Amino acid sequence: MAFTSYSTLKTTIADYLARDDLDTKIPDFIRLTEQRLRRDLRIRQMLKVATATATSDDSTVALPADFLAMKDLHIDTNPVRVLQFQNTSNFFRNARSKDKGLPTMYTLLGSEFQFAPVPDSNYTLRMVYYYKPDFLSDSTPSNLFLATCPDLLLYGALAEAEPYLMNDERLATWASLYDRGLASLRASDDDSEYPSSPMSITLSTR
Repeated sequence: MAFTSYSTLKTTIADYLARDDLDTKIPDFIRLTEQRLRRDLRIRQMLKVATATATSDDSTVALPADFLAMKDLHIDTNPVRVLQFQNTSNFFRNARSKDKGLPTMYTLLGSEFQFAPVPDSNYTLRMVYYYKPDFLSDSTPSNLFLATCPDLLLYGALAEAEPYLMNDERLATWASLYDRGLASLRASDDDSEYPSSPMSITLSTR
């Protein structure tokens, strides 16, 4: 069966499990798999561009609600100022964390960015980050995971049934198929980020 929606995904999982008593648990298996994919995956389809404002005299800016991980963060000045990430220990040991001026570095603390130096004016931040796709539900019948990696949703959800299936021999197969699909998707994403052939430079003549 082809599954392109939340409803057909649930039906396919039920068919694979062949257990009528687990139908009410299938939404939980799917949700747990989506949580796992949020941790396991960082692919270009999960990238989003957003802007925010760093306010004068305020060293913090709230993270986007769907934030997973940062890809790039810079201040939209001329020229563009790329901000350097520091872990929290190095950030707060740096004397510039108490200075005021144009921010040059940042860290992540809780649900906020922390900048140093503390902005001396309002600055526009432009970020490229990995975002959390919405969870599948009856009101959200499809999402990025279902469109991009339906096999991982299927095999991950089947593997989540392990506490109910116990020593079922199929569990090892489903877990292996999930791991193989994950490795394949990561490799495909890496390949798509770079050209397959060396770049060449052509010199023009007048």
